[in-house]
Amino acid sequence: MEPIERPLQVADSVAAVSFYEKHKKIYVREVKGWWNTWRWVLVFFTQILFFCTPWLQWNGRQAVLLHLVERKFYLFGLVLWPQDVFYLALLLIVSAYALFLFTAIAGRLFCGYACPQTVYTEIFMWFESRIEGDRSARMKLDQGPMTARKLRLKVVKHGVWLAISLWTGFTLVAYFTPVSELLSSLPFDLSAWELFWIFFYAGFCYMQAGFLREQVCKYMCPYARFQGVMFDPDTLIITYDPERGEPRGARKKNIEAKASTLGDCVDCGLCVLVCPTGIDIRKGQQYECIGCGACIDACDVVMDKLALPRGLIRYTTENAMAKHLAPQEMLAHIARPRVLLYSVILGAITLAAAWSLATRVPLKVDVIRDRSVLAREADDGRIENVFNLKIMNTTEEAKRYSVKVEGMEGIELVDQSLVNVASSENHEITVVVRVPPESGKKGANAIYFDVQAENHEKIAVHEKASFLMP
Repeated sequence: MEPIERPLQVADSVAAVSFYEKHKKIYVREVKGWWNTWRWVLVFFTQILFFCTPWLQWNGRQAVLLHLVERKFYLFGLVLWPQDVFYLALLLIVSAYALFLFTAIAGRLFCGYACPQTVYTEIFMWFESRIEGDRSARMKLDQGPMTARKLRLKVVKHGVWLAISLWTGFTLVAYFTPVSELLSSLPFDLSAWELFWIFFYAGFCYMQAGFLREQVCKYMCPYARFQGVMFDPDTLIITYDPERGEPRGARKKNIEAKASTLGDCVDCGLCVLVCPTGIDIRKGQQYECIGCGACIDACDVVMDKLALPRGLIRYTTENAMAKHLAPQEMLAHIARPRVLLYSVILGAITLAAAWSLATRVPLKVDVIRDRSVLAREADDGRIENVFNLKIMNTTEEAKRYSVKVEGMEGIELVDQSLVNVASSENHEITVVVRVPPESGKKGANAIYFDVQAENHEKIAVHEKASFLMP
């Protein structure tokens, strides 16, 4: 019997392809220019805002404090309670629509200039370059053997990174626990949850800004994945002009491109070396591009040296590239239906939120029936119900409130008409309400509690409750 021939396997004829690429460290070259300046302006602005805000004082307390223990959110002169979670929902909606609007107009502005991942990566890379040297020096240092100098530089660098990370974690927790309490509790009296969040946030800051860097943008951040559906042909994005740049190739200075039969791109590769995600913008729009503008700055420097016009790599739109639109014509396409719709919705929600905050009554009242006694007959024959009133003074000054009840004939409160509540406090009282037996129907009857601050007619609440008749 002849041996059975084994069928040809795929592995015998096709080389195996790995779906997982080994990470290659990106050594970013420093660049100076218009867009780099604006990126650092945003770095300073966001970090001054983040690190300084917990130290601001307002009326003898921390100006911005999301106090979880007291369940109060202090925003300068505004005090929000858990019942005001509606404003948190509005804030999230406004943030989402603002992100949609900015993305529809000019792509990933948030990613390139204000995203914490971008900001802290810039800060970490700045310290790295100052400690270890420029791009070539860092590459040489990493590829070389471990020496005393290399060990010293690495220890100093990581020490600085850890210090920044720990201070960032401490500052984050200072938004939820008064910073004065945190300082007085350092280092051994911090609570378990404070220690956890300081080290948790510090650890992620150290790991993501120091090691993962562009991998967060490429693999972990969901925004990089769904940004494509938010772009359209009139969205401003960073684009390489192939009609002007191709065919690319090196040439001497002051030699015209037409004379050398080459495009304006000299294939220097600087646009790749300065890219924080390591992409080549000349290959077209890619989801890894965070829109930071570093490649524009690098290319403009080369164009200046070659006495060529800037803009080989620039912010433009697909339609502007295809139709050769002038800058004025390109900007005229910004006011398109999508942008107008986002703007109208964002403006309407923002105005509604501002109006709601401006007309918000700084008083909250919860009425809870005493379930142990539904209804009972008093000594004088009248029917009485017992209620617990929680009066929340959301202002920052003590107030006296009058409590009245209405809704049934002959209804009145027993021994309770004025209540003193300290600033930003929740005060609970028990009130007895009586009515004549003939004034209401059997079962539930609607009544209303009127709570009003003395000398402040606008600080008043009209709260509904039910009076039970046997």
